[in-house]
Amino acid sequence: MPTWQNWSGRLTSKPEQLSFIYSEEQAAALALASTKAGQSLRAVGAGHSHKELVVDGDVIADLQALSGVISMDAQRLTAWVAGGTKIFALGAALHRHGLALPNQGDIDQQSISGATATGTHGTGTSLQNLSSRVIGARIALASGEIVECSPSHNSELWQASRLHLGAFGLVVALQLQCVASYRLQEQIQKLPLNAALDDLDDLVTNNRHCEFFWYPQSDIANLKTINPTDAAAQYPLAGEGERCGWNFEVLPNHRPHLHTEMEYSVRASQGPECMRAIQSLLNDTFTDVRWPVEYRTLAADDVWLSTAYQRDTVTISVHQDVNLPDGDYYRACEEIFLDFDGRPHWGKANYLTGEQLAKQHARWDDWWRVRDGVDPKGTFLNPYMRSIRP
Repeated sequence: MPTWQNWSGRLTSKPEQLSFIYSEEQAAALALASTKAGQSLRAVGAGHSHKELVVDGDVIADLQALSGVISMDAQRLTAWVAGGTKIFALGAALHRHGLALPNQGDIDQQSISGATATGTHGTGTSLQNLSSRVIGARIALASGEIVECSPSHNSELWQASRLHLGAFGLVVALQLQCVASYRLQEQIQKLPLNAALDDLDDLVTNNRHCEFFWYPQSDIANLKTINPTDAAAQYPLAGEGERCGWNFEVLPNHRPHLHTEMEYSVRASQGPECMRAIQSLLNDTFTDVRWPVEYRTLAADDVWLSTAYQRDTVTISVHQDVNLPDGDYYRACEEIFLDFDGRPHWGKANYLTGEQLAKQHARWDDWWRVRDGVDPKGTFLNPYMRSIRP
């Protein structure tokens, strides 16, 4: 029996079958075979999620070999890419055609389908998550059919599956709305956390990207700002905080230390107050935690299950070493986040029920209705997804 584990090693699974997908036709055939056999089928890209989205599926489909840029439209600034393509492989490929992602996360090891599946994002008050950039998709359904969807064709399927949680089918290709290539200059400064929070409105307004890490039991925030520049890229690239280069060279970072993570999104106007509550929790109760708290911003969008759906957002992430217990700490943080009407990141730890999630997402029933319409037998549901369904 094969064994699968996520990036951190915290989540493991022993599926009946682990299939490596090399073509759309193979994906469709596997989906149909799983449906006929009454087996659950879950897709995995880089396994970078901290949530049980893959665990305990009867069949796991590894899409990492389904990779590469399929086609580009330089005039419309769009690109079709294979679903298993790693984000780090997209930058240079898009750049060769004068294109770029408008934003991306701190880590670029995820597959593009996995990142959009969970609403992965970077930082910036004018910048939305990766799911919002999906303008088309090709999905291998439980029926064995490969369907294409977009705003003008199968539009409800497109809308619901932009953030799909692996529950609609095997997403074999995505069409992304890109922007023209651009260069960025990065800076890091250290300042007191309270000063950063007091000045935050100006900082996030006057910088394209602005975020900070605060290390517990200290008063210092490492504040990073990144802005467009006309300066030439400087090689070899400097270290984090001093880079000047193309977007895909500056936005991602190397984060090798294995950890678990919880992230919640709150209204932008409540971000500083929520951050101060988390600071007090760490200073007063969880005094042994040393892993940082990350604070980012995110623009409102119209993606049904997005944590930024119809509201400008601040995301606050807490972390812990993968070898240390995190349950009490994360549950205490979650109580604070919920007091601020927080929504959990789909790819990170949370303890919410389906009923709680339904109250947070206005289009929850619509999302499930569309999902059930293309997978009535529940082929693409695993135990976690079944536990939260209406």
